[in-house]
Amino acid sequence: MSLPASSRSQLTPDLTICRVLNGLWQVSGAHGPIDPRKAIPAMMDYVNAGFTTWDLADHYGPAEDFIGEFRKQLAATQGEVALSQIQAFTKWVPRPGSMTREFVEQNIDLSRRRMGVNSLDLLQFHWWEYRDPAYLDALKHMVDLQTEGKIKHLALTNFDTEHLQIILDNAIPIVSNQVQYSLIDRRPQVQMAKFCEQHNIKLFAYGSLCGGLLSEAYLGKREPGRWDLGTASQRKYKQMIDAWGGWSLFQKLLETLNSIAQNHQVSIANVAVRYVLEQPAVGGVIVGARLGVSQHIQENARVFDFSLDQADYQTLDAVLTQSRDLYTRIGDCGDEYRR
Repeated sequence: MSLPASSRSQLTPDLTICRVLNGLWQVSGAHGPIDPRKAIPAMMDYVNAGFTTWDLADHYGPAEDFIGEFRKQLAATQGEVALSQIQAFTKWVPRPGSMTREFVEQNIDLSRRRMGVNSLDLLQFHWWEYRDPAYLDALKHMVDLQTEGKIKHLALTNFDTEHLQIILDNAIPIVSNQVQYSLIDRRPQVQMAKFCEQHNIKLFAYGSLCGGLLSEAYLGKREPGRWDLGTASQRKYKQMIDAWGGWSLFQKLLETLNSIAQNHQVSIANVAVRYVLEQPAVGGVIVGARLGVSQHIQENARVFDFSLDQADYQTLDAVLTQSRDLYTRIGDCGDEYRR
């Protein structure tokens, strides 16, 4: 299986990615155990199919170590040249506090060692507390480390529009911002997407499948209780659905998605991902990969086989306009982490 050219995107002049990124939050332990002996061969399956871009973080359990081991095995089996075909985007999520050059560099070096790279392809920075301006100190040190070659590109995770502007005003070059973006959570459409388009910044969307709730598995099903949901993702996004409009409206959305999916001969999940991929400023959608447990490689590939038409959007809008305004209820992108 090979993916079409439309599956690729030129994020920067020297960085081409797959527009569906393999998400490794699923190996953090919050989604059940992962066997490393099965995980690395599963990673090979994804890359061989064309899904070459990985999203991970320093706190996603063994995710960075998996990348490091995968790189070793890929080089051993396909040669060093094969390493240039994969992209691994990690995150640094420090606790707020003093951000000295030494502290920042130590953490960047740790990720480099774990992942087995001289330079991080893309470092996505998250900051918990805006009232502590040390995030600017950290980013300025990262710019220095980028100049020295330890980081290729700087990015953000869950920053709002206001603070993204502050960062750009400080002449810090940002290429992407990772935010929650789905049919349920369309807050990026209020401010963030337009701002990013104006400044040539791409959005990486997570939560686009609501932890698997946006699928046939929940169509026509009774509302699950908290402990009926098997993963941290599902519990998280069920709360978002409750804030958005509740289970009854969610069922209407699933019915609508199912009708659109059948017309295109794809799945509900495909339609949900395609919707986000087609939104302005979106560079890619992160789809969780439960390595060695369940794979959806062939299904994910169908995202690139169709496009939504005007009738599809009108049908979706008829349901989506019945929902509550999450921007008013929660705030801008990432504000749910700082309330």
